[in-house]
Amino acid sequence: MSEIKSYLRSLERSRDSMRPEHRPKVFSLRGREWDLLDTVFAPLHAGTTEIVLDLLGLSDSVRRPRRGAFLEIGCGTGVVAVTAALAGWERVVASDVNAKAVANAALNARRHGVADRVRTVHSDLFDGLPAGQLFDTIVWSSPYVRAPEDYRFGSSLERAYVDPGYEAHRRYVDEAPRRLVNGGRALLHFSSRGDMDGLRRIAAETGRRLRVLKRHDVVDRGDLVEHFLVEVRSGEGASEGNDGTVRRGGLRTEPAPTAAQPA
Repeated sequence: MSEIKSYLRSLERSRDSMRPEHRPKVFSLRGREWDLLDTVFAPLHAGTTEIVLDLLGLSDSVRRPRRGAFLEIGCGTGVVAVTAALAGWERVVASDVNAKAVANAALNARRHGVADRVRTVHSDLFDGLPAGQLFDTIVWSSPYVRAPEDYRFGSSLERAYVDPGYEAHRRYVDEAPRRLVNGGRALLHFSSRGDMDGLRRIAAETGRRLRVLKRHDVVDRGDLVEHFLVEVRSGEGASEGNDGTVRRGGLRTEPAPTAAQPA
């Protein structure tokens, strides 16, 4: 296993992020202040939250009213969900398997004046949502580093860093398209630190297609890491490139990458 794909490295990062000096009660991101509770993923410790905002094209400085419902799985502090509301989504649901994260997202929704449009839910993927509830957009910034199937989490925070046996990825790929309104989109933030071949196998086994919509490359602690916004679609299990052609190799898009340093 390459070093950037190492689950042990990711677990070390999760432990490091729990150090007091890495967990201020309030942090700054994209010109706003955000509350941070104990055991919740800290966006200031990694660049992934800002990468997701960029991939989704979400900015609270450009507000475009959007009808419909936006669901964020694994909301953490709620930065993405709250920004979606600030950017114009009329109904936002922020869910997380970590109860502290649910409380954290609610706190930040109140801080930024969108508590009337952001509903927080304690949920393991879709399990805590009402049966039949559908969304226009579903987003999950997944814990894309694969851990061994028999790994047992040592803390709730580790769930934000690794996925044993890709059990959670399988559930998301299988169920997300069924939770969409007509014309809706199920999106997955994935990375070259994850198991791309494993993700494609899951798509094939669940009768889904994976289409890369956007790509963003960063230099992460000296390593070039590719980040992808992947659409999970109903259909035969094959991966599509951004030109619509079926690709059975790695998830790729064009043009060629431009490296950037994460915040």
